[in-house]
Amino acid sequence: MLLGTVLVLFLLGGAGTASAHAALKGSDPVDGSVLDAAPRDITLRFTESVSLLEDSLRVVDPENRAVDTGKPGRAGGRADTARVTLPTGLGDGTYTIAWRVVSADSHPISGALIFSIGEPSATAAALPADLTENPLTSSLYDITRYFAYGALALLIGVTFFLAVVLGGPSEALRKLLLSGWLALLLASAALLLLRGPYERGSGIGAALDLSLLRDTLVSRPGLALLARLGLLAVAAFLLVRVRRQGDRQEWGKGALVCGALLCVGLAGTWAAAEHASAGIQVPVAMTSSVLHLLAMAVWLGGLTALLTVLYRAPRTLTAAVVHRFSRLAFASVVVLVVTGVYQSWRGLGSWSAFTSTAYGEVLVAKLVAVLLLLAAAGFSRRWTGRVGAAEEREQGEVRERGEAREQGEVRESGEVPEQTGAAVPAAVSAAVAVSAAVKVTAGVSERVPERVPERVGAGEAADAADRASGGAGDQGEGEGSSNEARPVSAANSSDTSVSSGSSTPTSSGSSTSPSPEDSPGDLPRQGLRRSVLAEFTVAVVVLVITTVLTGTLPGRAAAEIADERAGQAAGGVTASSSTVPFDVGTPNGHGKVQIDLGPGRVGKNSVQAVVFGPDDGIATVPELRLTFTLKSQKIGPIDAKLTDRGGYWATDTLQLPLPGKWTMKLTVRTTDIDQVTVEKSVRVS
Repeated sequence: MLLGTVLVLFLLGGAGTASAHAALKGSDPVDGSVLDAAPRDITLRFTESVSLLEDSLRVVDPENRAVDTGKPGRAGGRADTARVTLPTGLGDGTYTIAWRVVSADSHPISGALIFSIGEPSATAAALPADLTENPLTSSLYDITRYFAYGALALLIGVTFFLAVVLGGPSEALRKLLLSGWLALLLASAALLLLRGPYERGSGIGAALDLSLLRDTLVSRPGLALLARLGLLAVAAFLLVRVRRQGDRQEWGKGALVCGALLCVGLAGTWAAAEHASAGIQVPVAMTSSVLHLLAMAVWLGGLTALLTVLYRAPRTLTAAVVHRFSRLAFASVVVLVVTGVYQSWRGLGSWSAFTSTAYGEVLVAKLVAVLLLLAAAGFSRRWTGRVGAAEEREQGEVRERGEAREQGEVRESGEVPEQTGAAVPAAVSAAVAVSAAVKVTAGVSERVPERVPERVGAGEAADAADRASGGAGDQGEGEGSSNEARPVSAANSSDTSVSSGSSTPTSSGSSTSPSPEDSPGDLPRQGLRRSVLAEFTVAVVVLVITTVLTGTLPGRAAAEIADERAGQAAGGVTASSSTVPFDVGTPNGHGKVQIDLGPGRVGKNSVQAVVFGPDDGIATVPELRLTFTLKSQKIGPIDAKLTDRGGYWATDTLQLPLPGKWTMKLTVRTTDIDQVTVEKSVRVS
């Protein structure tokens, strides 16, 4: 039931297509650029390393025919690039580039770009049908992946709970442990079959394609899944051996060491196939990822085990066990905080990314949820202390009853124990007092025994009264005193029943003992159960947010893309779009001009300029002049010769002879006498 709850919350929190961590940072040629001649190759640049498929880059000509390209490769041997060589003799028109790669965190990403040779075509080519993900395959793969996360947390968490908290096997958790192992085994096998169709965006039927399966087995995610299945086989062998030892034996050191290594290995299969294996500081990142995953599993899986014991066998959960889990959970929280801070810094990149990127916003939501989780954990720790105090009181009562029972046995034998102490003399004195009272009042059945001192248990007082009244009956046998002594014993039983508080009188004079669930010692356990359930619920919410976070473009990658675009706007190596503000110093004489330059290379370029007024609406001006100057080579100014094309100004004949940082000088005239000149830099490759 608990595992089902985890999975449902996972699915609710992680449904939908996951956004991979890798993203397209730039391309050559630039999307939408118009070239004088066909390029020799096409290069794509990503924010992190990517894996290439056989058809990662496909080019479609203006007639919607596939262009025969070479095998996809790398640009300069860099793992964050993809390059394909184009054939010679490409005709004029618009070409479409369809691309699909697998990011370092195992998610496939895809997209499309266009570029034109000579003049753009009148119609665009149709995109390949398999460019986008298959919805059914993608959803099934994501569901299975979340299921595997939950199964891992269950398997590792219950294992640590048994080994560290309980110190040995537990029948209440045996099925839960086997459920975690079986769920992870089935999920890993399903992921191995679905990996090929998921990467290529094909249908679910391709899961049985042997060629796709062979490709998956030699890929990094496929090798990680194979390693996971092998570790699960070893774990099954270990579980069988531990099971044969019997429930009463503690686990040996060898079994504990093997179990710990298996847990680390299972967590490592995730780190080796996902985002930690790429980017900056890979060794540190993978270590942090393994520790983070282990701490999560120990905490959440341990909470599941604790809840299971609280519901199935609450009386077996001693204060010592709860305290041990409390210390284990605290250690897990410390590891989660340390590794979480590092991973957040690695993914965020800067403080401004908290508010300027989607990754930062989701991270803030996770931090709020973690604070709520820590608050819930604090309540659990308080109830843990109350469980310990209640158990100490119960143990004290048990000791008192045991001592009183021993004292009763001494009275029956008529021997006085040699050891000294306050409890035994008190019990003997009570018995003597009751006996004397009965003897003195022989024949008077209404008299009750004298009050037993409070330090003697009520049950023992009743025993003493029964034995005392029985003695009086023996002495008065033949005189009818036996019948007269019985009401005294009955009165004594009634009196002690009321005074003990251990039973409740009924109308018929009988008593009913309370159920264990209603005893005062179980109240702290019930409170602990509620607080742990709340802690478990918030922990699952944290996991759901974490799942969303893993599918969000990291702030560092978003910053790289923004820098790339800013570089283009300031004169990057590709086509650029620049916004130049102006103000002629008259009322309503200010605004901005958006200038688009493409392809931003040596040779022929096109320029489009749109003027916006104070209200951000498109404005018309009598004149707009644009020149380019390469100051380092003392070239220019070169007049772009913009012409008014009805709503915007443009030219298709701008010639830039050399690469470098050019200065655009823009002159805006708003009236016959009002004009202003502003400058903006742009880089030409």
